[in-house]
Amino acid sequence: MAHSDDEFSKTLGEFTDKIKRWYKDDVEGFRTLYDAAVTNVVAFPEDTPKEIQYDWKGRKVGDLCKFFEDWYAWMPGVHTGLNYIEMFSWLNYENIYGMVFVTTGPGHKILADFTHLQGMQMDEKDSERNKQLIKDWSTALGKKKMADYEPGPWATFNDFFARNLAGPDKRPIAAEHDNSVVVAPADCVINMIVDELKEDTPIPVKTVTMNVRQLLANSKHADKFLDGTAVSCILMPDSYHWYHAPVGGTLVEGRSDIAGSYYGMRDFPELLNKGNVGYGYDYEMFDHFRRGYVIIEVDYPEDTHGRSSKGLVGMVTVGLNSIASVNYLPKFTNVDGPVTVTKGEKIGNFKYGGSLNILLFEKDRFPALQMQQGQRIGVLEQVERTKGLFTGPYHSQSRRRLPLAP
Repeated sequence: MAHSDDEFSKTLGEFTDKIKRWYKDDVEGFRTLYDAAVTNVVAFPEDTPKEIQYDWKGRKVGDLCKFFEDWYAWMPGVHTGLNYIEMFSWLNYENIYGMVFVTTGPGHKILADFTHLQGMQMDEKDSERNKQLIKDWSTALGKKKMADYEPGPWATFNDFFARNLAGPDKRPIAAEHDNSVVVAPADCVINMIVDELKEDTPIPVKTVTMNVRQLLANSKHADKFLDGTAVSCILMPDSYHWYHAPVGGTLVEGRSDIAGSYYGMRDFPELLNKGNVGYGYDYEMFDHFRRGYVIIEVDYPEDTHGRSSKGLVGMVTVGLNSIASVNYLPKFTNVDGPVTVTKGEKIGNFKYGGSLNILLFEKDRFPALQMQQGQRIGVLEQVERTKGLFTGPYHSQSRRRLPLAP
C-alpha cells in the first residue's frame, strides 16, 4: 500500500525521501520556497557561539536532509537541548522568505512530520537511546533535584520529561483555600508582559502587538481581558513539566486542540538572549504556535462595601519549537463548562520541547507580582547551570539560554 504524502512518515528514511521527492517535483512549491529561503538568509551575529552556528546560505536539499538526520541522531542534554533548534532558526532569522517556508504550506508540513518523528522517538519504550538519555539527565539534575520526583522507572524519555512529583509536599499550595491568592502554574520563570492589555497592545521594549482574541482563538470570553494584565511563565528544561490551575473556581471554557506552527520565530535568538527572561519579546508570535487554554471563573475579594463579585482568570499553554504536545487531562479537554477546579490541581503537561504558560487577568485585578516575607523569590544557582541556561551573551545587552525547555 502506497504511503500518502499527507500521512506522517514512519521512519527517518521515509521522511528524507519525501523531502527529496517534494524538492524534485516542487510539490506545492516546496523547491521554490526552500530555494528562496536559503538565498535570502541573513547572517547570524559574528559573536554567535560556535556550537550553534549554522550557515544556511545557499544550502542544497541534500544539506537539509543531512541536517535533519544529524538532528534526529543527536542526544540532547539538559543544557544543550536548544542547540539544534537555534541552528535551524538561522534559516528564518530576520528572513521573510524563511518565515514563509517554515510556517506555511509544504515547509510547515515537513516540520510537522519531523516533530512527529521526534515525538515517536522520545516515546519509544525501553529503547537504549532513551535509557541513556534518562540516565544522563538524571545525573545532570543531581540527587537533590531528583528527590522531588517519583523514582521511576520510566519506560520512555517523554515519561521521564513529564515526571510526577513525589508528593504534594514537594510543591505546597500557598493560601490553599483563598482563591484571591494566585499561585505559579508550573516551575517557571515569571515576567509581567503588559499591564494594560488592549486588543492590539504594544509589548514593552518592542513595538509589537498581542491580539488577545487570537491568543484565545476568538473565545467569547476574550474581551474580558482587555485592559488587563498578562504574565509569562517560562519553563526551564530541567524543571517539572506539569502545569496546574493558578486559582480555584469554575472552569467555564477549555481548549486543548488549537493547531499552529512548529517553528518560525523571526528572531528566536532574541527570546533566548533577553537578559530579563524574555521580557519585552514579541509575544504576539505565540498566538501562531500550537496551544490550548483554560478560563476559570473566580470569586473576587469583597470590596470596601462588603460586596462580592465574580471574574475570570485565563491560562494559555503554548508549545514552542520542537513540540506539539500541549497535553490536557480528560477533565479539561475541550470543555464548555462548568467544571470545578481547585487551586493547584493538575491541568496537563508538556512533553519534550519548548513551552510556557501565559496567565491573563482582568483590568485592575492583578496589578503586580507581590510576595510575602519568607516566600521563595529565586535560587542561588550552581555556576555550571547558570552558564548553561542564562549567560554567554552574544548580543551586547542580552543573555543566551533563556529557560525554554530544550
